[in-house]
Amino acid sequence: MGFEEFDRRDFMKSAGLAIGAGLAAPLAARAAARIEHGGAFDPASDRISVAVIGCNGRGSEHINCFVEMPGTEVSYVCDVDSRAIDKGIALAQKKQSNAPKREKDFRKVLADPSVDAVTIAAPDHWHSPMAILALAAGKHVYVEKPLSQNPAEGELVMKAEAKYKKVAMMGVQRRSFPNLQQAIREIHDGVIGKAYFARTWYTNQRATIGVGKPAPVPEWLDYELWQGPAPRRPYQDNLIHYNWHWFWHWGAGEALNNGTHEVDVARWALNVNYPERVASSGGRYQWQDDWQTADTQTISMVYPEGKMISWEGRSCCGFPSEGLDRGVMVYGTEGAALLDSNSYKIFDKKKKVVKEVADVKEAAGTNPLSATGRRLDKMHLSDFLECIRTGKKPNCPIEEGHKSVVGLHLGNIAWRVGRELHCDSSNGHIFGDSDATKLWSREYQPGWEPKV
Repeated sequence: MGFEEFDRRDFMKSAGLAIGAGLAAPLAARAAARIEHGGAFDPASDRISVAVIGCNGRGSEHINCFVEMPGTEVSYVCDVDSRAIDKGIALAQKKQSNAPKREKDFRKVLADPSVDAVTIAAPDHWHSPMAILALAAGKHVYVEKPLSQNPAEGELVMKAEAKYKKVAMMGVQRRSFPNLQQAIREIHDGVIGKAYFARTWYTNQRATIGVGKPAPVPEWLDYELWQGPAPRRPYQDNLIHYNWHWFWHWGAGEALNNGTHEVDVARWALNVNYPERVASSGGRYQWQDDWQTADTQTISMVYPEGKMISWEGRSCCGFPSEGLDRGVMVYGTEGAALLDSNSYKIFDKKKKVVKEVADVKEAAGTNPLSATGRRLDKMHLSDFLECIRTGKKPNCPIEEGHKSVVGLHLGNIAWRVGRELHCDSSNGHIFGDSDATKLWSREYQPGWEPKV
């Protein structure tokens, strides 16, 4: 179904009817059941229906997690790739008695009043537009990082969350890891004195993507719907399913692809919001191919509190730093803290380890869809479900995710225009640079412009 056959007005009309009528009875029944059970959650009546949108990578791990969580059912598997739908349904049926419904067009999922929540693991150019439509349809939203393909989109998602008053959460799992939460509390309590600088990094050994050639769209792919809000481009053979990350038209490079995780932890540790100055350098050094973003990049973010975060990305050089492929080192006046997923070390001023907390590692090779492990992934998704059931604030609310993402977006913008940016530390907006400000947003395919 093309967008011209199912336009925004039709969608909002059908979704509005679903919200107004279809959800009233189920929600009332759930409330009554809770009263009957003394206010406690009753899995029989409070089962949360989740639709997973995008199933080739992280979405598959969402399915693996949800089918192991009591009181939750994967009701839809949605993807523009028919093979991914088959894979997602097969994963769900390993541990779930009811087979999820299969759907290519996410708009049909949003129009179903029986769906309580959606998780979004589609490409980056879909994250914000899809999240906004889902919130407007009355769904709770878990959106993978990055929240947005450009800074303006994240601001729209925050407006949508405020308007529709549903749970909205970004998938930076480390916010829910207990050992890391403990480490952040200790840093805030002064274990390393005043924390003023955090150095973050990510390394990999990515191969070349080559030079793409025009090709027929595969029969298993709805390329029109895959493009969605992005202005139309011809299909090429080195784009889908992963290499779109390295094209500005759809992705935002390694900084937003992986740097989001560590920079979010660093900002959390330093307790800062939006930067006042951002600079970046780097390039595409390892290979000469279609890759447009940097494969080697540094981003420096200076905050008004006299604090700073740096990110170093080496997509094509996998040598570790501090013994880690990725991590965060927080420096303070009285020591330092090395943060690694759900583990950490505290050092004194003499570089001596004064405290070390390790995580229980999962067996190697058991969970290729997760960088941190299913046990830890489930902690973040469990927080999402708990917020739906209790109304508590998420461990990573959208506004916090947006602040972390904006710093990295600004880094990419600084790299693209070739100069340091000066920013409004209340919201990240760029001062006095018209070329850079043009990159705060993007052009959209007519009819797909995100609106609140």
